[in-house]
Amino acid sequence: MSKSVAQKLIDSHLVSGEPVQGKEVNIRIDQTITQDATGTMAYLQFEAMGVPRVKTELSVSYVDHNTLQYGGFENADDHRFLQTLASKYGIYFSKPGNGICHQVHLERFGKPGKTMLGSDSHTPTGGGIGMLAIGAGGLDVAVAMGGGAFSLVYPKVVLVNLKGKLKPWVSAKDIILELLRRMTVKGGVGKVIEYGGPGVASLTVPERATITNMGAELGATSSVFPSDEVTREFLAAQGREADWIELKADEGAKYDETIELDLNKLEPMIARPHMPDQVCKVSEVEGLKVDQVCVGSCTNSSYRDLMLVSEVFHKGEFKVHPEVSMTISPGSKQVLDMMALNKGLSHLIEAGARILEATCGPCIGNGQSPPSGGVSLRTFNRNFEGRSGTKDGKVYLVSPEVAVAAAIYGVITDPRKLGKFPKVKMPVKFLIDDSMVVAPAKDPSKVTVSRGPNIKELPKQGALPETLKGKCLIKLGDNITTDDITPAGTWLKYRSNVPKYSESVFAQIDAKFHEKAKAAGGGFVIGGENYGQGSSREHAALCPMYLGIKAIVAKSFARIHKDNLVNFGILPLTFANAADYDGIEDGDELEMPGINKSFGNETVTLKNVTKGREIKLKHGFSPRQVETILAGGTLNYTTAKSR
Repeated sequence: MSKSVAQKLIDSHLVSGEPVQGKEVNIRIDQTITQDATGTMAYLQFEAMGVPRVKTELSVSYVDHNTLQYGGFENADDHRFLQTLASKYGIYFSKPGNGICHQVHLERFGKPGKTMLGSDSHTPTGGGIGMLAIGAGGLDVAVAMGGGAFSLVYPKVVLVNLKGKLKPWVSAKDIILELLRRMTVKGGVGKVIEYGGPGVASLTVPERATITNMGAELGATSSVFPSDEVTREFLAAQGREADWIELKADEGAKYDETIELDLNKLEPMIARPHMPDQVCKVSEVEGLKVDQVCVGSCTNSSYRDLMLVSEVFHKGEFKVHPEVSMTISPGSKQVLDMMALNKGLSHLIEAGARILEATCGPCIGNGQSPPSGGVSLRTFNRNFEGRSGTKDGKVYLVSPEVAVAAAIYGVITDPRKLGKFPKVKMPVKFLIDDSMVVAPAKDPSKVTVSRGPNIKELPKQGALPETLKGKCLIKLGDNITTDDITPAGTWLKYRSNVPKYSESVFAQIDAKFHEKAKAAGGGFVIGGENYGQGSSREHAALCPMYLGIKAIVAKSFARIHKDNLVNFGILPLTFANAADYDGIEDGDELEMPGINKSFGNETVTLKNVTKGREIKLKHGFSPRQVETILAGGTLNYTTAKSR
């Protein structure tokens, strides 16, 4: 049977289950990655499993989110905890300043044909190098590090057939923005997006990684490119040619859907506030005044992206507009070093740009918040309301080409007006310096894990009771993000302190929510479509669990967040009839009698005691998920299975 690249990757790692679309399967995980915002909790969970050493081929702990050690001891303590724990349990540790996990992993560790699970939603960046890379909650990653399989629903595979070649001033970012325009932030749910066609050969690995990175915004399980000669050249330039294998779709491979995309016809695109799929042509919003321009993030911080911006300024005639604040965030130490050696940094500094650390930084609201009501153009992947740190900030998502044009003219500008395109050649050899990656200890018995006072005990959940009851604590609309549930920014320093972090739950919507939930002894949350989209941060499930949230009832869920809710024993349930959403209001008394014996049916019953009516809900749980829910979450389930 002819197979796609995605099917080959899944089927070659199958541990159990039928490779049938819509059925749950379990796959072997070769590599894992974590970052500091989610990694601290993942490693506390790994410790709780009692496994003495990771069982994956490679696991790497990155510090890239909260690298600033400011306002107290919390971040520095967590970094020390992560480094000592990595040393003890066989995990490589990438120090603060070495770069963003996705960029560094692409450069130094990613291998075509391998599977990777990461506690960050943009883990599918690895698909740019021919990996099956999937974002998940930290608990799923902890289980994988302990040798457990990862469970997923066997996905549909969508072929994006690329034809032609990008024109000057049009980039890979415009490809994924165009797909978001067509498919929306829900269009990839339950799917792997696979790229093929003659246009693939014209895209470098960093360009491919930009595209697979933002597949997360489509809601896709993963995105993947074939591993070809372009991949081999990239790995050879990284001194890793031995890691290359060819990986391509079989002739006659069948796809569930095919999207045709002619690169010749594409033009510069832009995503308007406050959602990545609010995409239009740059020409449609041209002339809007810009206050801030930020270039970087795991989407667009490669050597190619930053050197292109530098080369535009190198002409000498261009400077950053006096009314624009411009920042540059290199994706890795490698990128930063090579930019410095090639005088790329000096061109940026001379033009008036500010150089930030090789970190996520502004993308997660850590610094560079725009002014009140300000317009910020960012080469990032998300523009959710308030994510920048400024509630009324207007964030637009763009390519580096569009970003530099706006920085120069002070208004949104079609970059094709900048004249001759300064094409950047991929290096024949990258600068290799892995000195900021620390190998684990050879003798773990000599390592003591360091724990600061901000690192609190892992909260625990009991088994599912016979009946769930409580009030509707909050009713929400569509596209609620994990930033809405547990915001990032300054809150991230409490990532290993769930009692404190839980004070942030829904704080941007209802500042008193955590007090209300505690006073009520927990309860229910009602949501609309695509509840929980965005970051993979499991705190968006863990903190509500700590507050006593028993179930989330929504019209639909984002994949990672739904899995995280199951992991922590919160029921993610959907309305059998979407119109029933209107039949529940804030404060209604809700009840689910006999819930622990209801999952044998397709639907379960929710009683609205206040309104005297019954509502049918779907669960869609697999047998494994039912056992997990009954046990009170994955940690309880895994512990019980290992006895």
